[in-house]
Amino acid sequence: MTKAGARWWDELRARLPAAAAERLQTAPAIEKSIAPLRSFVAEPLRHGRLFIAGDAAHIVPPTGAKGLNLAVRDVDQLANAFIAHYRERRGDLLERYSDAALRRIWRAERFSAWMTSVLHAYPGRTSFDRAMQLAELDYLVGSAAARAAFVESYTGSPPAVAGGTAA
Repeated sequence: MTKAGARWWDELRARLPAAAAERLQTAPAIEKSIAPLRSFVAEPLRHGRLFIAGDAAHIVPPTGAKGLNLAVRDVDQLANAFIAHYRERRGDLLERYSDAALRRIWRAERFSAWMTSVLHAYPGRTSFDRAMQLAELDYLVGSAAARAAFVESYTGSPPAVAGGTAA
């Protein structure tokens, strides 16, 4: 095991309860690849009676932490549409699923792409590119409006404002 690998296990052991740390079995790392920071959206999310959701419908880079939340929301939206279809004989929610989900998905894709561009250094980037990243971060830290937009994009809901909530 490499020194770095041993340090990793030591750090994990230090963060675990003593009983769990004693039982921890270590091993050398066999996979060290870096997850690709890629995005994908399938359009539409319906073909006849086939509906797609989650990773089959969209992939977001892990930077914005949106993938699982998007997938759960897809399934919730589809479940409600199927319930309305089979219990109430309503087809409107199934008909609107793709358009409604894609609007939500593209907002999350936009946010994740922005977060990735601001937080990751890519090979071949220039000093100008790095300065732009730092300017974005400085704007986020220094502007209440930028922070409010960040909160809205990150949580998917408008930020609270004085006297109530934003519309």
